[in-house]
Amino acid sequence: MLETLIYTFLLSISPFGEARAGIPYAILNNVHYFVAFIIGTVANVMVFPLFMWLIDTFGQRFWPFRNYKKGVIFLSKRAKKIAGANVQKYGFWGLMVFVMIPLPGTGAYMGTIAASIFKIERKRAFVAISLGVLVSSAFMAAGTYLGHLGFTKL
Repeated sequence: MLETLIYTFLLSISPFGEARAGIPYAILNNVHYFVAFIIGTVANVMVFPLFMWLIDTFGQRFWPFRNYKKGVIFLSKRAKKIAGANVQKYGFWGLMVFVMIPLPGTGAYMGTIAASIFKIERKRAFVAISLGVLVSSAFMAAGTYLGHLGFTKL
């Protein structure tokens, strides 16, 4: 059980799955849906402060390195293309909805990059990203729980 909770946390904080992978993993491994929701959400909300710290700390130091610069430019263009219109037009609410949509390429990591690119105040960005993660996690927990419940009734 503890191993499953640790994997849930790690999946939820990783950029490859976020809570969209962590919560279903936990529920499908017989963790109570509320516990899975809490662990996945907390881990995914932690992305913003950790990732923003990484951007602040290493952004200027690694900028002279070619591979780092190429990666940053690629991710920045991607975030601007995916989230740009909504975040520029709607600001806080656009960022929240962008993070909330449970699709690949959206989420806390891209939301953090978008908040950094569009210079959204950190407190407002953190609240928007946290609300988006909360709603997205609720969708994932409810959908996985109900889907698993329906599957076991067959």
